[in-house]
Amino acid sequence: MGRQFLPACSLSPAAAGAEAGWWRPRQQLSTPRLLRSLAKDDTCSDYGSRDKPGTTLGRTVPDGNVLFPDIFQTDHLLFYERFKAYQDYILADCKASEVKEFTAEYLEKVLEPSGWQAIWRTDVFEVLVEVVDVEYSALKAAVQLSEPFLCESQVSTFTLECMRELLELKEHQIPLQELWVVYDESGEFDQTALAIEHVRFFYKCIWRTWDEEEEDDFDYFVRCVEPRLRLHYDILEHRVPSGLVADYQNLLSQCEELYRKFLNLRSSISSSDSDSEVENISMVEGLKLYEKIEHLKQKLKLIENPLLRYVFGYRKYSGLQAKGLRPTGTKITHVVSSTMMASLLQSLIRDKLCPESYGEELEIQFHSDPLAAVNACYEGDTVIICPGRYVVDGVFCIADSIELEGYGLPDDIVIEKWGKGDNFVDCTGANIKISSLKLVQHDAVEGILNVHHGKTTLENCVLQCETTGITVRTSAELLMKNSDLYGAKGAGVEIYPGSTCTLLDNGIHHCKEGILIKNFLDENYDIPKITMVNNMIHNNEGYGVVLVKPTISFDVKDLSAEKREGNTQPHPGGERACAEGFRHEELPECVTDELELYEQAEISEQTESNYEIANELGATSAKKSQMRKKRLSELGITEADDNLMSQEMFVSIVGNQFKWNGKGSFGTFLF
Repeated sequence: MGRQFLPACSLSPAAAGAEAGWWRPRQQLSTPRLLRSLAKDDTCSDYGSRDKPGTTLGRTVPDGNVLFPDIFQTDHLLFYERFKAYQDYILADCKASEVKEFTAEYLEKVLEPSGWQAIWRTDVFEVLVEVVDVEYSALKAAVQLSEPFLCESQVSTFTLECMRELLELKEHQIPLQELWVVYDESGEFDQTALAIEHVRFFYKCIWRTWDEEEEDDFDYFVRCVEPRLRLHYDILEHRVPSGLVADYQNLLSQCEELYRKFLNLRSSISSSDSDSEVENISMVEGLKLYEKIEHLKQKLKLIENPLLRYVFGYRKYSGLQAKGLRPTGTKITHVVSSTMMASLLQSLIRDKLCPESYGEELEIQFHSDPLAAVNACYEGDTVIICPGRYVVDGVFCIADSIELEGYGLPDDIVIEKWGKGDNFVDCTGANIKISSLKLVQHDAVEGILNVHHGKTTLENCVLQCETTGITVRTSAELLMKNSDLYGAKGAGVEIYPGSTCTLLDNGIHHCKEGILIKNFLDENYDIPKITMVNNMIHNNEGYGVVLVKPTISFDVKDLSAEKREGNTQPHPGGERACAEGFRHEELPECVTDELELYEQAEISEQTESNYEIANELGATSAKKSQMRKKRLSELGITEADDNLMSQEMFVSIVGNQFKWNGKGSFGTFLF
């Protein structure tokens, strides 16, 4: 029977260990380490019990034309299964320099030393072998060819004799990672198959050739294994943008290539006894390589860290480069349809493709995939999407000024996005127009539309969000009208400092927050320009509109300063009084005119909500202006440029309706 290694599954670790007499809390296990404390004759594992004979692992049929026996299916282990194995049973709290030693000890306790078959796989051939011994410290197995001889190769030269010669050259020693254990129903070789899978996965996906040269005073599992393992499964589950995955793989390849060069250079220097000029040059090259490697390693660590990978490691829109006009100067109309019927083509020619409408002959290209059509666009092109349901697996990266329009009603032209890691639409073009489409997200972790640069116009569209809705970044502009947005687990629309956002006749509902306006009081931020007219903002979990701003405001700081100088007269009414004071004295003319109109009219509940938002945004804008004036005064600047001094927020909040929002029409988030 196969030896078992993991602690008894019917007892807690403390209870099971108490009976064996070895259990102590993990943090106390330094010398001897956790692995050295585990008893060699444990009688149960997480994957099966002696009380229930038979294997608990699945089986799979090897690919290819040769009738190999089935093998254990171990490559579909869950995250927690690998995590538990590496943390508790293989690596524990070892250092990077001790990884091989700890792995060998683990294998010695769980691996059957002989009597099992495996398929030896390389990039060139597969052959059935029998294991006769295991060299644990070298992570290798001694094998012999099984009878009958079964081999599949990409070339015909691998005969029985050739394979025997190859094994003799290798002294019959094969790396365990290259062996796939043949399936056995008895359960005797379950632990053997799992152990080899853990070793294979570790050296393929976790281990880096430079790990041993890293600082060795820290727990290797915490420092390297856990973040890399989490990243691996985040990628498998499509929780990482495809662009970031490509960046990571590219950085990893670069780092491995440079490290190989570095090792070769270091070896050539150490083997040379001379102190020649050539050696000095090599040392300088080695230092340069080392610096490049360290820089790449830091980038890899940023991406491996789930908290930092989006902050420092990656900018999703950094790779968006505008193509500009075609070299020929022509503009093309791209027509997208899964199937093109004669009647549909006639309607298109009549409504959209009539040469008389353009005054010149049109060049038309046909596509079945809207993403392929957008990727084929140059400056000035138009994409017309016919009714149908389109499923895309990728990001719409729009860097040129193009028009993307649906031919029909939005509910008839549905574009669905699968894949958790990517945005749906990224816009950086100077003037992008999107109309009459329904965009639907499924199981996403990124927003549905990001306007990074330029102006994007969204008209008569339906956006079914999964996480964040629309984000308007600094210096970008969004015009959204006659559209419907719902389902965001964050804000329906996020407005960044320095952006321009115009919302006309839209519905924004069933989101966590309706509209979120980011803090712009920081001296490095510019004031956004916001227009909201006749929008219906309803049924959101939080507020209809939220303003984010710091807890300690400009007024509080000034009040504290005045008290320190001996002026103890309080400001009546606190911040609210300040807001009222700014309303008429400091707000831009467009805002004060609106507020005067509100005062003259009968104030209904909805009008009061519009008034409150305009008042608060205007007051905050005025605070920003006062802060700017104060800083200029401290610098000795008393007369500033008119543009600099008149950067109050342009606010037009008119005719919006706020209904059934969980926390009310308007609120502030203090941080």
